[in-house]
Amino acid sequence: MNEFEPLVLIVSGPSGSGKSTLVRKILQLPDTLLSVSCTTRPPRKTESKGKWYNFVSEAEFHQMVSRGEFLEYAQVFGRHWYGTPKKWLERARAQNKNLVLEIDVQGALQVKQKLPGAVAIFVLPPSRAELERRIRARGQDSEQEIRRRLERARKEMLNYSSYDYAVINDDRQRAAKEAQAIALASRCRVPLNEKRIRGILKSFGG
Repeated sequence: MNEFEPLVLIVSGPSGSGKSTLVRKILQLPDTLLSVSCTTRPPRKTESKGKWYNFVSEAEFHQMVSRGEFLEYAQVFGRHWYGTPKKWLERARAQNKNLVLEIDVQGALQVKQKLPGAVAIFVLPPSRAELERRIRARGQDSEQEIRRRLERARKEMLNYSSYDYAVINDDRQRAAKEAQAIALASRCRVPLNEKRIRGILKSFGG
């Protein structure tokens, strides 16, 4: 029987905070697996199915909800649905890998309730002005959408105290190193290694 219990590392933050870049850096660490979320939103031109998201219809999504297939799910901006399939946690367990979830604040709070041992990182922009600049630079959103994203970011940041760590992404290289350091240090937490520690103690006869 496999006794490995993966570290579940949650990365979330406002849209435009740079969390995807930090997740890519964490995934460079060995024995790390990305949880691919499901969403009902249409793919962007640069996105391919199964890399960061699986794109499904609303009917498919709600069927998955009714079958209890999600670790967490939420409706974002009152429009599209996002969810983390439980199968990724099972896969991480089977493959002896640690699992990285890039999810929104609603989803992060749900996962922390269900998996108290999960480690949550909140990624923040250095200021409102910088976040607005990043959102505008993408050239994807209307003025109304930009205002909505900025207001949502403000509300999301009020939840910072629910997280274990905060990474302020004002310098990409430094923020990436901090995210990797958190991931590595979290692997050494005593509760995550208790079974192995007991095995070592047993080898000493006690």
